[in-house]
Amino acid sequence: MSIDHLGSEPVYQQLAAILRAQIESGELEPDRPLPSLVQLVGSYGVARETARKAVHVIVSEGLARVVPGRGVYVVPR
Repeated sequence: MSIDHLGSEPVYQQLAAILRAQIESGELEPDRPLPSLVQLVGSYGVARETARKAVHVIVSEGLARVVPGRGVYVVPR
C-alpha cells in the first residue's frame, strides 16, 4: 500500500489504514513494536506529526498500546 498525498482522504488516515492492515494480516506481530515515527516518516514520506496522528488512531482503536519508555506495541488479539 502507498500514500496518495493528493487524494481526498487525509494522509494520517491513509497511514493508519496501512498500519491497521499490517496488524490484521500479522505482518506487525502481537507484543512487537510498531515502526518508530522516524521509520514511518522515512518509509511513507509523511511529516512526523502525520505519523504521530496515525499511530494515535491505531492506539485509540485498541490495536496497539503505549508502553512508557519503550514505544507503541501491537496488542495481542
